[in-house]
Amino acid sequence: MASEKLTDSIRQDWDERARKDAFHYIASWRSDWDLDSFFQSGEEDYQRLVEPILRGFNFDPAGKAMVELGCGAGRMTRVFAQRFARISAVDISSEMQQRGKEYLREFSNIRWVLADGATLSGIDSDSCDFVFSYLVLQHLPDSMLAHDLLREIVRVLRPGGVFLVQYNGAPKPSMNWTGRAAWSVVNALWSIGWKSAGRKLAAAMKFDPEMAGKSWHGVALTTPEVRAVVQSAGVANPQFSGEGTPMAWCCGVKTAEAG
Repeated sequence: MASEKLTDSIRQDWDERARKDAFHYIASWRSDWDLDSFFQSGEEDYQRLVEPILRGFNFDPAGKAMVELGCGAGRMTRVFAQRFARISAVDISSEMQQRGKEYLREFSNIRWVLADGATLSGIDSDSCDFVFSYLVLQHLPDSMLAHDLLREIVRVLRPGGVFLVQYNGAPKPSMNWTGRAAWSVVNALWSIGWKSAGRKLAAAMKFDPEMAGKSWHGVALTTPEVRAVVQSAGVANPQFSGEGTPMAWCCGVKTAEAG
């Protein structure tokens, strides 16, 4: 289990990112989001990433309950709330959730769950039909923390429930060696608790100081380790796509025998 010190550090980082620019740090491929384009991107990602998987499992979201791990400010929560009967929107950052609550206040079927960063302790076992996580596990600084959350994802699913999870499956960072070296120094300062120094150094090197630290540059996971974790938790035949890339995906169904 991850230490409370580590998860508190992750929470502080994401609260600060939310205060600075929640939309950008949730979806960092753009820096000029407005409210309409932000939520439209969630609709587009649902149709592109989620709908084909659910259709492949003959899964109809109507009347179903789901968990979104890493809801942020609600970019995709809004889409889920329009299709599922009940949504548990989980995030470690209260600042992110505060924004989501404001933007999605017209939806009465969203339950906002503030996570401890290591578990889904606010969600009962065998209580939901679908679990989704995107652009979350890739930021985790520790592989054991990612393993814990994968087990938790399976735990909260009902037998026969479906999950879809994205993670970083790239064996090596995509940046060049000078970039890797520079960020390694910044991230080392984060790891020993010198966050302010790490941010200052990042800014001096013309990097975004809010991306300093291992709560942004998380660990990569391999297909064999993800398979082993979810199978041990109760998923018989997990399916994978995008293996070996930063956008790797795992999906599957919890078996009836899983406890």
